[in-house]
Amino acid sequence: MERFSRQIMLPEVGEEGQRRIADASVLIVGLGGLGCPVALYLAGAGIGHLGLCDADTVSISNLQRQTLYTENQLDLPKCEAAQLRLQGISPSTTFDLWSNGLTDDNALDIISRYDIVADCTDNYATRYRIDDACRALVKPWVHGAINEFDGQICVFSPGGMGYADLYPERQQLQQIPAAHGGVLGAVPGVVGSLQAAEILKLIIGMPSLEGMLTINIRTMEFNNIKF
Repeated sequence: MERFSRQIMLPEVGEEGQRRIADASVLIVGLGGLGCPVALYLAGAGIGHLGLCDADTVSISNLQRQTLYTENQLDLPKCEAAQLRLQGISPSTTFDLWSNGLTDDNALDIISRYDIVADCTDNYATRYRIDDACRALVKPWVHGAINEFDGQICVFSPGGMGYADLYPERQQLQQIPAAHGGVLGAVPGVVGSLQAAEILKLIIGMPSLEGMLTINIRTMEFNNIKF
């Protein structure tokens, strides 16, 4: 109770909301710039069960924005490095490590184990894969994306608009390689923190974001595009 007292004192959370958080399970797909703040804030809030899904290892260029890792963890699988940090933040949280990433063969099985999915990936193919699986399993998921000084967030709820509805050019977009362009390190921190907030709102039953929130850090403009 003392650990989460500043959260529990919010009328929108309370003891019942904290129990829901402790009972919830979230899959984080991608443990890069977005996945790091999402994982940190969900673990800090007391999420009961976290799935960590990423096939990558820690590299020196990650450290500019991927706040879970240190130079001592270079070449370590991101799932293992992330768990080491997160377990220290929330010893009561249990973890699954999916170090092979999310594939066409395992997406349905992995996603079926969780209440909510956080899309923290950097490529269209995985986003469509998450969309397909969440539609089939009737699961909500929270999408985040970044580029240079910009970011966007969407909450996709069962029965509502899906990612494929928003981006119908599936074949063309899936051919685009994973993002490797520049990004200001704080941008994924802002977007990932907002993703974590939307996930916690879903868990405690608060109304979630409608449409797409776009962010331009260069101009500090936030726009909510309603669908």
